[in-house]
Amino acid sequence: MRTLALVEFLTVDGVMQGLGSPGEDTDGGFTHGGWGTPYAPALGQVVDPGGLGRTTGYLFGRRTYLKMADFWPHQGDDNPIAASMNHSPKYVVSNQLTEVNWAGTTILTGDPVPAVRELKAQGEGDITVLGSGHLARTLLAAGLVDELRLFVHPLLMGTGKRLFGELPDPRTLTLQTVARTDLGTVALVYRIG
Repeated sequence: MRTLALVEFLTVDGVMQGLGSPGEDTDGGFTHGGWGTPYAPALGQVVDPGGLGRTTGYLFGRRTYLKMADFWPHQGDDNPIAASMNHSPKYVVSNQLTEVNWAGTTILTGDPVPAVRELKAQGEGDITVLGSGHLARTLLAAGLVDELRLFVHPLLMGTGKRLFGELPDPRTLTLQTVARTDLGTVALVYRIG
C-alpha cells in the first residue's frame, strides 16, 4: 500500500495561496503572490534529497497541475526535482481537462476519493500531493492523507486561502521530524493517526 504525502508550503497563519509568482492565484483579490520566493534559496537546507526516491507518483488538482506542467517539463534532469517529476507517473484530478501534454500524466475524472483509494492500493512508495488546496482538503476530510510535510515560512499574511478547512473529525498528528533554514522556514513532518 502506498503512502499519500501532502507537501505544502505555507505561512505561519496557514496561507498557501500564490506561493510562487505574483499572478499565480489572484482569487478573491489576493495581491501578495510570490511571497514564498524570498525563502526558496534556503529550502535545500531542509529538503530531504532521499525523499524524492520514495515518491512513485505525483497527484495534483487541475490548477496546480497546469502551473507545474508549464514549468517542470522544460527543466533538465540535472535538477533532482525535475528528474523525479518528469520521470514519475503524474495524476491530475479534473473534470475539465480532456488532454494533457506532460508525459506520464493520467487524468482522473469524477469523485477523486475512490480514484485516490485505488491509487494508494497499487504498488509501493509515496504518492506526493503538491499544493492543490481544494484537493488536499478533500483528501484530508476523507482520511486518505497519511503524512503531512509542511514548510512553514516566517510570515503572517492575514488574507488568502488557507490549507486546512473544516474536517469531520479531529486528527491526531505524530511529529516525525523538525528542521529549520537560516531564513527561518520550519520543515515539519507529521504522520496522521
